[in-house]
Amino acid sequence: MSSVNLTMAIVLGGLYATGFYLLLQRSLMRVLLGIVILGHGANLLLQQAGGAPAGRPPMLGEAPVQSMSDPLPQAMALTAIVITFALTTFLLALAYRAWQLLGHDEVQDDVEDRRIRRLESELSEGEAAENEQELDSEATR
Repeated sequence: MSSVNLTMAIVLGGLYATGFYLLLQRSLMRVLLGIVILGHGANLLLQQAGGAPAGRPPMLGEAPVQSMSDPLPQAMALTAIVITFALTTFLLALAYRAWQLLGHDEVQDDVEDRRIRRLESELSEGEAAENEQELDSEATR
């Protein structure tokens, strides 16, 4: 059983906070940096959760089972590295294509989202106007 180092917990919190902050930005390059930082944070978290590598390599017949180290944290870290690399290459290609087509890598508001937001505000204004008319008609009775 290993305990979590306070410094490492603070570093992990900083990595996750920075990664999520960058992930919520409009620039694709900042989103890319956020993904990379989150990937490093995930790898560090997996290594901390697995503890220090103690014991012999997990090869059957080489050492008793009790003295073998747990290969699961290393396998999960390797999977996280592959996923981070795949996302990084996809976002690089997306940012490059946006730069070619638009001249910048900013993610714009969707036109359909703006239309829905405008319809919602018009509906709420219409409902407010109906409520005022009902109150006026009740007041005049």
